[in-house]
Amino acid sequence: MARVRADRLVATLLFLQASGRATVAEVAAELEVSERTARRDLEALATAGVPVYSRRGRGGGWALVGGARTNLSGLTADEIRALFLLTGPSSATPELRTALRKLVQALPAPFRRDAEAASRASVTDGTDWSRTTVTAGGPHLDVLRNAVVDGVRVRLGYAGPGRPAGERTVDPLGLASKAGVEYLVAGTVRGLRTFRLSRVTSVAATGDPVVRPAGFDLATAWRSLAARMEDRMHAVTVRARAEADAGPLLERLFGDRLRVGAPLAEGWVGVEIDGPSAEVVAAQLAGLGARVEVLAPPEARERLAALAAELAAVYGRPAATDDESNAPARQRPTAAADSPAAAASVE
Repeated sequence: MARVRADRLVATLLFLQASGRATVAEVAAELEVSERTARRDLEALATAGVPVYSRRGRGGGWALVGGARTNLSGLTADEIRALFLLTGPSSATPELRTALRKLVQALPAPFRRDAEAASRASVTDGTDWSRTTVTAGGPHLDVLRNAVVDGVRVRLGYAGPGRPAGERTVDPLGLASKAGVEYLVAGTVRGLRTFRLSRVTSVAATGDPVVRPAGFDLATAWRSLAARMEDRMHAVTVRARAEADAGPLLERLFGDRLRVGAPLAEGWVGVEIDGPSAEVVAAQLAGLGARVEVLAPPEARERLAALAAELAAVYGRPAATDDESNAPARQRPTAAADSPAAAASVE
């Protein structure tokens, strides 16, 4: 309650600064409180030594003595513009909108119009293209953020990939965002771990204080954890040959995990693709059909053969069109092409 009133007193002071002079009724309307509360807050500011005074009668009201002003820590016009572009009101929480309103009121007049324009320059749509509501970080983001700030240990319900949800007690140490995906960095009995917030099923504060590792720095810890995750994404290399025009599609699928080598015969190119396992890469390549042929390792070829058999069992063999029946059969790689050299030296 004390923090709420302190915030309100600051908002009152900033409003007086922006308006020059205001009546009790105007302060009450701006802060959405009763006139009695507004008058009590104004009197509290004066009692605390803040240079505010009231004038009775026509044209009266409350004002700062001599036009006194608060210090906004030297924000520049470019910094203000960047702040309001990032936190426009269309995507802001009620608390953030209140903070932005206070900041606008406290800005020097030449900056105010630019800040308001920047706040209207973007919009955030909370649904994806399938019209499904997408909440950044999931429904537990606010609870976890408070646990990090307050330093409180939590019981975390979490469902890992392909596993049912389980519960564990963790020390929330920070939040990180990577490519729009939110993660919790937490201490566990097995050391520092990351938890994807979209897989969190429940959060309950225990009331116990967080135990922070000595010298813990969130940015440093995240870089170390992210490097470990990236290493796992490069655990296995799959060699293949692909149709030359499939390159852009492969780049979208695999990004920097794809390396394209020298051209091969008949419009093919050699490629190498890194991934967490041969089976995972094979599954990702399955949708490209005959445009990509995996050469090694054997586990990747076996996985693709198994997938092909499963699909054929469900859908049957597709009927050949006239064009396909008259077309020459695609030449299969020779034994030489199956060798490691066939993948070409990848740059």
